[in-house]
Amino acid sequence: MLVNKRKAIKTSYVISIFIAFFLFSSQELVANTESPTVYFINLQNDDKTPTTFVVQFGLKGLGIAPAGIQIPGTGHHHLLIDYPALPNLKNPLGANDNIKHYGKGQTEAVLTLPPGKHTLQLVLGDHEHVPLSPPVLSEKITIEVSQQTK
Repeated sequence: MLVNKRKAIKTSYVISIFIAFFLFSSQELVANTESPTVYFINLQNDDKTPTTFVVQFGLKGLGIAPAGIQIPGTGHHHLLIDYPALPNLKNPLGANDNIKHYGKGQTEAVLTLPPGKHTLQLVLGDHEHVPLSPPVLSEKITIEVSQQTK
């Protein structure tokens, strides 16, 4: 009976080590073979939108995790709106009218912008809102917002 119990414990231990090795090595494999990319799913440069519209965020090569939760290989989205140049990418991104935080792990948002041309760019931040290093940035796109008509 004691021999069977030891054998079962040993087998469970070996299986646990194998699973842990597989999980950690596969995460490294993804991180090393794919260059992370963040992008807009439903918007392209020079698109025209109404004043209120949905913007969808895409991400390849990494995962999404809420702010405050540190998980290797993950981050959360920040949206730069009409930001003339990139902020300091070594510091946490502050939330304001031009930098929107999606720290709950959101992958889309409803925006309301005044009519006119606007620029949008995504930045992936870590659990403390600091852009990842190396930075994971989308292309900066320009959209034209027009007044909604009924």
